[in-house]
Amino acid sequence: MKSLSKIYRKLFQTDTLGINEKIVSLSPNGPVRGNVLLSYILEPFLRKEGESISDDHTHYWESFQIAKSFLDKGFAVDVINYENQKFTPSKKYNYFISARTNLERIAKRLNDDCIIIAHLDTAHWLYNNTTAYQRLYALQQRRGITIKNSIRIVEPNLAIEFSDLATILGNQFTIGTYSYANKPIYRIPISSPSLYQWNENKDFDKNRYNYIWFGSSGFVHKGLDLVLEAFSQMPNYLLFVCGPLDREKDFLKAYHKELYEMPNIKTLGWVDVNSSEFIGIADKCIGLVYPSCAEGGGGSAITCMHAGLIPILSYEASVDIGDCGILLNESSIEEIKQAIMSLSSLSATTLKDKSKKTWETAVKRHTREIFAKEYEYFLSKKLLPYRKEA
Repeated sequence: MKSLSKIYRKLFQTDTLGINEKIVSLSPNGPVRGNVLLSYILEPFLRKEGESISDDHTHYWESFQIAKSFLDKGFAVDVINYENQKFTPSKKYNYFISARTNLERIAKRLNDDCIIIAHLDTAHWLYNNTTAYQRLYALQQRRGITIKNSIRIVEPNLAIEFSDLATILGNQFTIGTYSYANKPIYRIPISSPSLYQWNENKDFDKNRYNYIWFGSSGFVHKGLDLVLEAFSQMPNYLLFVCGPLDREKDFLKAYHKELYEMPNIKTLGWVDVNSSEFIGIADKCIGLVYPSCAEGGGGSAITCMHAGLIPILSYEASVDIGDCGILLNESSIEEIKQAIMSLSSLSATTLKDKSKKTWETAVKRHTREIFAKEYEYFLSKKLLPYRKEA
């Protein structure tokens, strides 16, 4: 993708400061109709000439696209990192778009008529943290051990309370965790950094017992412990584990046997979604097992769906799968086992049909083009006509 400075004039960038002190100011090509402050991911706006936007997480490109959407409408945009605790507004802003972190602090310093939009990419912190600790407690009771850091804790915040309206990356589950605030919430389907061709020649009969767990850190949060325990009781089923395992040493110690001593569990570590290795793993598997306790969009699950992997997901993974796969109600070890056996028992023809429908669903709902289109619709039809109460 072209650098933003080739499309719009980059007026100001504080180059000598740390990322949480930098400000990047951008102006549209043409008359300026107002000012926007974006507090999200700053890295895409600091790229060197010819450098691509990172694919490590969807939020890098999405932050870039949010700014571009406002620039396309004629607004000048100031961008700061969401953890910038020093920024103080020095001008009047028409709109302030912010991730949950820092929203309240900056909102209190803005002009009264500024419209504040919370960009919500997680479940509400109370829901997220409660269920995360419940997962750790359940593991403690099952295994007789305490793991300290294998969850994703969201800092307490009042982002939804201090916003006028919000956008959200997840589905109705995620929206429901914020519904108490009675604020308008608009869904912008999360994007996907990678697209894959449909593999017409995949052997579903040969690979019917093969699955993948694919996720980032917070392994107990994302249900890897449950999946490992399920597969350890299913020696005829094969599991590939893909994630940044070196980040959580206590988890590795607790599950060393399952991760490294079970013949039916292949622990691979982090795998680049743009690599031939990932495609090769996807071609060997029929499904993804991902019983997360709370997500804000289920990006890793959607990446796997793009690769045609039939999803076995928790409701809290916040991905709409329809009848493509299996939605778990409790995410218990027994329920996970039953879901795996049920899916693997289907005919090869049915598995192929489900896999293709999974791929088609991901392509239809979760691409960068769809994110850009939906955000532009939100901006044009919902945000710009919005009038703040006096």
